[in-house]
Order: sequence, then C-alpha cells, then structure tokens
Amino acid sequence: CEKDVLIEILTQRCNSQRLMIAEAYRDMYGRDLITDLKENLSHHFKEVMVGLMYPPASYDAHELWHALKGVDTEEKCLIDILASRSNMEIFQMKEAYLMQYNSDLQQDIDSETSGHFRDTLMNLAQGTRMEGYADSSTAAQDAMILWEACQQKTGEHKNMLQMILCNRSQQQLWMVFQEFQNISGQDIVDAINECYDGYFQELLVAIVLCIRDKPSYFAYRLYNAIHDFGFHNKTVIRILIARSETDLMNIRQRYKERYGKSLFHDIKHFASGHYESALLAICAGDTEDY
Repeated sequence: CEKDVLIEILTQRCNSQRLMIAEAYRDMYGRDLITDLKENLSHHFKEVMVGLMYPPASYDAHELWHALKGVDTEEKCLIDILASRSNMEIFQMKEAYLMQYNSDLQQDIDSETSGHFRDTLMNLAQGTRMEGYADSSTAAQDAMILWEACQQKTGEHKNMLQMILCNRSQQQLWMVFQEFQNISGQDIVDAINECYDGYFQELLVAIVLCIRDKPSYFAYRLYNAIHDFGFHNKTVIRILIARSETDLMNIRQRYKERYGKSLFHDIKHFASGHYESALLAICAGDTEDY
C-alpha cells in the first residue's frame, strides 16, 4: 500500500532528512510535498504526515497559530508549548511564527487570551529565563514570596508568582521548590492547585512539572489525552511529533513506569488504520510493548 510506504519513509527519517526529501521532491517533480500530502491524505493521518514535514520551530509556530486563531482558543496547546521550551526554542518559534504568518506571537497572545493566564504566557514568550544561575540565599526569599502568593492571592502576588516561575533558572527553581516545602510543609504543586484555578493554575503547574522533569510532564499529558478525553487526537499528535527527536524515549519510559502500560500499547488500543500505524511508527516500541 502506498500509504504504508509513505509511513515508512517519513517516520524512519529524522527531520533534517525529511526536509532534504522535500527539496529533492520539488527538484524532481516541480511540486511542493506538503501541498501534495494535504491534497491526497485526510483526517488525522494527514495531520501526522504533514506535521512531520515541518522543522521543529515551524511546527511549534504552526500549532500556536491554530491554537490562537482557531474557532476556540486551545489553551492547553499554548500551555504545553510555552511552559516547556527553552529560550532558544522560543526565539526560533517566534521567528518562524513571524515568517509563516506575518504576525507577532506576543501580540497574538495578548489579543487572544486574558488575565494572569495571558500575563504568564507573555512572560514565557519573551524567552528570558536565566540560564545556569543558582543562588541559595535568594531561593529562600523566592520561596517565601511564593508561599505568600498562595496565601493572599492578590493581583500583585500573582504577578510575583509568575515572575519567579517564568524567569528564574531551572537550577534556581529546584532550590526554591525545596525551600517552599521547608517553609510550608507542602509541595508547591499541591499549594498551587489549592489556591488557584482555571488555565492560570494549569499553566503554573505545567511550568513547575517541566522544570522538575519534562518527560514526566509529557507522559502525564499523553495519558490524559488518551484516557480522559476519549483520545484527544490533536494533543497526542502534537506531543509525539514535537518530542520525537528530543525526549520521546524518556517519555515512553516514564509513561510505562507511572501507568503500568506502555504508550505503544495504549495508542494501539485507541487508534486504528494508517493513522495508528503512523503514530506507532513515531512512538516505536520494544518487543514487550506490542
């Protein structure tokens, strides 16, 4: 079957090789491969095959554009991408967003979201998190500010909360979270869940979880997308494609450790046809996963 060949070629190559294939395709046939995939495939299978053809920054930009400009804003997509990307990845996705859509990502976030959720997304989209810096003396101060923010919940406290979570280095936040536990006797995720709600709360928790262990965060998101929403296709596709060349092996490992079944097993149980074959080929699997 031609679709089986397509799956084999596109899923078994890295992104840079797929871009070379697209270039050769254009030279040989005078046609754009992405356009031909869009015209000849359908439904979720098309989304997977087309998604694989974007460079990582362009794929993030593509997903953010549709999350912001679709019929309904897809807040969870905004959270997944902006809470988990490095400064460099954010810079590259903003450049791609501007080139692809002639639009400024931060301006679109500003116009399509609201409140402290918007402010936090805007802060993350600046890509200004400190890197490699940690200071134990200020960690205790930051932890106290976070604890007060969870107690008092004023607008000013919410601003301080998101400023710390969006701008301190990963190493610094590790110490802040430990100090928070020492001060409050409570894990910071539990405190955030108790004190806040809505997408603001989900975004804050996502930042904390990504700082602690990004593969675990995405394992958790995949499990929810597969089981809680009756297989939320967009989320599963986005995470598998976006993480396929970074930490998907670690995500698979965390998934199996945490939920008892392999990611491969759960995708096989819920998806079908060429769509299933494409997802499984990206996910890959060990013999015991089948």
